[in-house]
Amino acid sequence: MSTVLLDTNIVSYLFKRDTRADIYAEHLRNRELAIAVMTVAELFQWAAVRRWGEARIARLEQHLEHYTALPVDIDTCRQWATVRASRSDVGLPISPQDAWIAATALRYRLPLVTHNPDDFQQIPGLTVITEA
Repeated sequence: MSTVLLDTNIVSYLFKRDTRADIYAEHLRNRELAIAVMTVAELFQWAAVRRWGEARIARLEQHLEHYTALPVDIDTCRQWATVRASRSDVGLPISPQDAWIAATALRYRLPLVTHNPDDFQQIPGLTVITEA
């Protein structure tokens, strides 16, 4: 079974049962679903900003059990620095969060499934799967 890395927006759509998740079903079916630790952090920030209660946070934690959160290591950090520098060099700055997600995909040699492909354009070696 092959693995794909999901961007935060895809995990969010799945969690909220947003209809936009449906257009990605074919890309996710029979695949191992991985996420970057940055995605986990972004989702918990989302919950904190919206002042979710314990029950809803518990539901998020339960949802996250469906994914493999890939660890950050020295190679991931090196990829992150390269992504940030290369995007800056071509006049396309990338947020630290998106750089961590791209770096994770590159480090683990996984295609990235996202609904925001513009956030990940012109990153050498990164395969992006999108329906946007």
